[in-house]
Amino acid sequence: MVLASLKAQQLPQYTQYMLNEFAINPASAGKNQYAEIVSNNRYQWVGIVDAPRTYNLAVNGPMKKRNMGLGFNLFTDIVGPTRRVGFNLSYAYHIKLDNENKISMGLTAGILQWGIDGHKLTLHDSGDDNLLVQYQTVVVPDFGAGILAHGKKYYLGVSVPQLYQSKLNLYSGGDGKSKLVTQLNINGAYKFDLSDDFILEPSVLLKWEKPAPMKYEGGLRLIYKNQVWLGGTYRYNDAWTALIGYMIKDYIMIGYSYDFSTTNIRKYSSGTHEIVLGLRFSRKQNKNWETETAK
Repeated sequence: MVLASLKAQQLPQYTQYMLNEFAINPASAGKNQYAEIVSNNRYQWVGIVDAPRTYNLAVNGPMKKRNMGLGFNLFTDIVGPTRRVGFNLSYAYHIKLDNENKISMGLTAGILQWGIDGHKLTLHDSGDDNLLVQYQTVVVPDFGAGILAHGKKYYLGVSVPQLYQSKLNLYSGGDGKSKLVTQLNINGAYKFDLSDDFILEPSVLLKWEKPAPMKYEGGLRLIYKNQVWLGGTYRYNDAWTALIGYMIKDYIMIGYSYDFSTTNIRKYSSGTHEIVLGLRFSRKQNKNWETETAK
């Protein structure tokens, strides 16, 4: 029996990518004046058995006196019989170009555990039924890098996750070709001031991994007083999405999105839900929170 190579998309997908830059690019670690915790929880193609589910916890913050940032990601991505669990640490160095603009460079390193639940497999050829009652796992190293240009109103970054293509030898009888696939990400956004109260923020995310074609995503958010936003995104040949969110006292963030599939899978699924929760920590955030709660 020969097992097929793992060549499908390996990295998780996020609709609200603009709310968690650090999950995409390690160079964004500590780029803001506050530390933050952000959790992405995605339930894709609800109604389909064993549809993808993704959970991500990202923590990062600045070391201002040293122009550095540190952070970590903890994530689980479940797709059908496969489960991907990982943890990585990230480091970023920020170079100040002038009073408003910086260039940041980041590195990330960690481990990934890939697993396949044999109970959910159907063999093409008989003869190795033991695979159907086993949960096979493999642990491999994972490395990535990124660079980011950013200022008060914009950011533009390039990142390369899974830079080291570790082999995924889940089964001794495999063909040895299964491995991590390096992905190229390009993401950015810009904030246009429409008035004292309203900001319009377009964003974009491009993803490419060989041999798949490049994937395009574009989003638009209308933000009111840096507290409430409405918007949407479009993922080429995949889905339209609606976004809504609220920032409580510049401290607690809540975001929700719903994906309307444009593919035939919409006949079998009621859509995709994604919830983002975030906390910010800094002297400014703590002062605002204490002042408001005291009223």
